[in-house]
Amino acid sequence: MSTPQKISPATLAKLAKLGILHRADLLLHLPLRYEDETHLAPIATVQPGQTVQVQGTVTHNEIAFRPRRTLVCRLQDNSGELYLRFLNFYPSQQKQLAEGNQIRAVGEVRMGYYGLEMVHPKCRAVEDGTPLQQSLTPVYPTTAGLSQTVLRKLIANALETLPLADTLPEILLQRLGLMAFADSIQLLHNPTPDISANSLEQHSHAAWQRIKFDELLAQQLSMRVHHRERGKRIAPILVPHRRFTARLIENLPFALTNAQQKVYAEISRDLTQPHPMQRLLLGDVGSGKTVVAALAALQAIENDCQVALLSPTEILAEQHYLKLRDWLMPLGITPVWLSGSLKKKAKQLAAERIASGETLLAIGTHALFQEQISFHRLGLAIVDEQHKFGVQQRLALRNKGTEPHQLMMSATPIPRTLAMSYYADLDVSVIDELPPGRAPVVTKLVSDARRDEVFERVRAACMEGQQAYWVCPLIDESETLQLQTAIETHEILRAAFPGLSVGLVHGRLDNTEKTRVMAAFKAGELQLLVATTVIEVGVDVPNASLMVIDHAERMGLAQLHQLRGRVGRGAAESLCVLLYQPPLSDLARARLKIIFENGDGFVIAQQDLQLRGPGELLGARQSGVAMLRFADISADEDLLNHARQAADELLRDFPDAARAHLQRWMANKHDYLHV
Repeated sequence: MSTPQKISPATLAKLAKLGILHRADLLLHLPLRYEDETHLAPIATVQPGQTVQVQGTVTHNEIAFRPRRTLVCRLQDNSGELYLRFLNFYPSQQKQLAEGNQIRAVGEVRMGYYGLEMVHPKCRAVEDGTPLQQSLTPVYPTTAGLSQTVLRKLIANALETLPLADTLPEILLQRLGLMAFADSIQLLHNPTPDISANSLEQHSHAAWQRIKFDELLAQQLSMRVHHRERGKRIAPILVPHRRFTARLIENLPFALTNAQQKVYAEISRDLTQPHPMQRLLLGDVGSGKTVVAALAALQAIENDCQVALLSPTEILAEQHYLKLRDWLMPLGITPVWLSGSLKKKAKQLAAERIASGETLLAIGTHALFQEQISFHRLGLAIVDEQHKFGVQQRLALRNKGTEPHQLMMSATPIPRTLAMSYYADLDVSVIDELPPGRAPVVTKLVSDARRDEVFERVRAACMEGQQAYWVCPLIDESETLQLQTAIETHEILRAAFPGLSVGLVHGRLDNTEKTRVMAAFKAGELQLLVATTVIEVGVDVPNASLMVIDHAERMGLAQLHQLRGRVGRGAAESLCVLLYQPPLSDLARARLKIIFENGDGFVIAQQDLQLRGPGELLGARQSGVAMLRFADISADEDLLNHARQAADELLRDFPDAARAHLQRWMANKHDYLHV
């Protein structure tokens, strides 16, 4: 076996940027695509759009100005000629491509000014009889300063010096018809000429099936291990005394739906266990998750435990605070509000009440994470819109208690395959029905050319006593530009509707002003509210029955569905106008068609998954969810099902194999897979 290659500190730093922290990670740094240098194409046979390797003699070499300085060479073989063009070049390249030199060039052929050409092909000088490559040439994901040549050498050395033994028992490989790991990994790094580059690049080859299965299996194993470990940790036993929960249910102005009762029963049962609950509560917009969270909180409070309810934005946190205060104060429970925008004295007072145990319910934003905030006896942490919090933040909240139960809520419905894959370590409850009497929101797509008609519709609705939202667009993710647009839109609408009271709310308003505007809108003092997407979740104004989403083509499906859910909360028929600016991209057209045709959040989420993939749908880069690099859970659902079954089998019958598999795929990673 060869000696492991020494790697310089500078190269190690560049490899770390690619997630390569150990030599074994090089094995799983797989090619994005392949170049075929295993055979030569006669120049006369090549077509525009093809990527090929040609060989010929340079018959002309000049530096032209068209309009910028360009090196142009003519390459000729026995069948024809084509041009090589370089916009950036060095004297050494010019010398290599001197007239009379024999050159082998690889690149994409296209039609140029003088005929067929390659722009910036990969070139090297050759002689008659120079051998061709024996396998397709891999092209790896890389970073600035790390060349393909260096990566190929490091990976080739890893393949020679590291063990490629299979982690999976032979009985499992045979049953599932999987290739051996060593064969798969060697083939993907060094495919022979008879293998179709397309089958490799499309991830359909049997070698890829093995790699994707292994990745899914590692993910499932990691989450099951996490689930088992949770069962060994000690959490407070929160018995349902029904002292407060029964009274809240009696006092509510509505009856709980069957779905709400079912999921509360699941949560209540978890809270009675001596190990920490980690349950994800999924429910579509308006399905009534907050009251279920309130019941869970009361069960903890009945056992003299504190509850922390965490929300990603101040508006959502404050909505929860106001709603829960109204529900719980008649029971003698006064929640504490804590946010970053509170004045120092108010923040200190809230922190003291939390630390002393005087308050049993703290509601707030990320301010609840801060080191100076300590809980007297935290028994339950409720995290709303949990995917918007980073894994370290959730861990910080968990560490506030000895081992609190956790209830995570999301109004972003998650398709079954996604939940199976990414939340397999959590117990999942779904509220799958809306409260009775909720009329579906009518959705209309309207071109910006008909903006005046939309103005008239807004005016008519407000004059009839209804209220309306006008949501301003996202602008290149720039908060400053979004704010500027909101202010300008507010001025335009105030001028257009002199008889109406028009308010403005955005993320930069201080908390007092935001609260004042939202309270005025809820009280009916404002008829039209101009808002940025800060109102995406949590805002509940039953009299608001019209929403206009300006430049709807700039927003994602989940966001459009969340925004639309702010209307349709009262008895009146509600309308959501998606105002778009043509021409639409294919993706924007697909999104608007889906939101127009569907009102069910779970159907929308499934189609969103197919459009965007799981990474974007879950906000994975922010959430700390470990993303899959190779498998695609929409396309590879069969592999996912096999991986789920195999994970149980390995942990039960082949624990050493399970450990080895996790070590290969998740070394130093699986501890952070989920919190």
